[in-house]
Amino acid sequence: MSKKFLLVFTYLYALVFSVAKTARFPNKWSESHWMMDYRFGFIKRGLGGEIFGWFFRKDESSIFILSAVILILLYAFIIGIAVRETIKRDKSIYTVLFFIIFLLSQYIIFSAHLIGYLDHIVFLLTLPVIDFIRRKKLFLASLIAVFSTFIHEITFFLMLPVSIFALLVFESQTQPFSFKNIFSVEIMKKMVLFLALPISAIAFISLFHEHDGKNYASTVFNYLKSIPFIPEKVAGSVTGGYTQSFSLSFQEQREHFIQRVFISKATIFYGIPMLFLLWMVFKEFRLKKNIGILILLAVVSSSPLLLHSIAYDTYRIWAFPFMILFLCFVVLSLKFKFNKAEPEKHSAAETIFFIISFLLVSFVPNVLFDRETERFSLPAKLILVMPLFLMLYLLKRPQSV
Repeated sequence: MSKKFLLVFTYLYALVFSVAKTARFPNKWSESHWMMDYRFGFIKRGLGGEIFGWFFRKDESSIFILSAVILILLYAFIIGIAVRETIKRDKSIYTVLFFIIFLLSQYIIFSAHLIGYLDHIVFLLTLPVIDFIRRKKLFLASLIAVFSTFIHEITFFLMLPVSIFALLVFESQTQPFSFKNIFSVEIMKKMVLFLALPISAIAFISLFHEHDGKNYASTVFNYLKSIPFIPEKVAGSVTGGYTQSFSLSFQEQREHFIQRVFISKATIFYGIPMLFLLWMVFKEFRLKKNIGILILLAVVSSSPLLLHSIAYDTYRIWAFPFMILFLCFVVLSLKFKFNKAEPEKHSAAETIFFIISFLLVSFVPNVLFDRETERFSLPAKLILVMPLFLMLYLLKRPQSV
C-alpha cells in the first residue's frame, strides 16, 4: 500500500469517526436562521437567508440539502488541505499528528452536530480571504470579509483574527517576526485597507441593533412562529438572538467569562489538545527562534474565546480555536518552506502529550445541543480508534511510496 493512499485513508477515517459520533439533520435553530431574510427591512444575519430565497424554496428539505452541501464542501477543503500539506512537508510526523488531533477534535464533532449553522460559511469564506491576502489583493479580501459579516457577525471573532495573522505573516519582511513590524507605516496602511470595510460593517450592525433591533422583535417572532416546522420556543429564542443588542448580551453574560474560559471542564478537555496543536506548530515550523509568531498564533487562536462574554453556548465556542489553528497552520505553511534536510526528533514526552490529547478528543463525551448524546459507547470508541493507531504506525515506518 502506498503511503499517499494510506495517508488519505487515515485522515478520512479520523474525519468519519468524528462526524459519525454526532451527525444529524439541521436542528430548528439553524433552520430558523435560513428562514430569516430582509423581508421586514435590514436585520443582522439576514444576507444568507436572503440569497438562499433567491434560488430555493424555503422548506426543510432545501435547508437540509444546502446545509449538507456546505458542510461536505468544508470537509473536502479540510481533507484536501491536510493531505496536500502533509505530502508537501514530506509526511512530517509533526504535521501528521497535528492533522490527526484536529480531525478528531471538537470542531469536527460540533460541525457535524450543528449542521446548517452559519459559521460554516464564515470558515469557508476565510479560505479565499487568506489566498487573496497572500496574493496582496487586500481589497478583494476585504469585500469577502464584509459579505461574511452580513451573513454572521461572528466573522469578527473567526475570520478577522486569522486574516490579520495572515497579513502580518505574509507581509513581514524580517525574520524572526517582530511585533515592531505591526506599527510600520507600510503594514498599518495594509491593515487599514483590509479592515476598514469589515469593521465599518460590524459597527453598523452593532449600532443598528443597539437602537432599532428591539423594534423588530414582535415582527420576527410572529413570522418565525407562523412557519409550520419552527416551534414557538425556538421562535422566541431565535428572535432574541436576532434583536437583542450586543451590550445587553454582554451585561447578561460577562460575569461568567472567567469561569467559562479558565475553570470549566472545557478548559481541560479542550485546552490540552489545543496546546498540543500549538506545540506541533512550534516544532514543525522551527519557531524556537521565531517566538513572536508563536505568541501571535496563541493570541489569534484564543480570540474566539472572547465570545464567552456575550454568548452562553460554551462548548461550541471552545471548538472554534481548533479551526483557527488549522487555518493558521495553512498560513505558516504558505509562508515558510519545509527544510527536508532537517531531521525530525520526536521525543517520548511528545508521544505522551499526543496520547493524552488523543484520548481527550476521542473518548471524552461532548456536551451536545438539544439534550442529545454521542452515538458510540466507550467500548465502541475503543474498537473504532484501534485502526488509527495501526495506520499511524504504518505511516511512521519507513516505506517506499
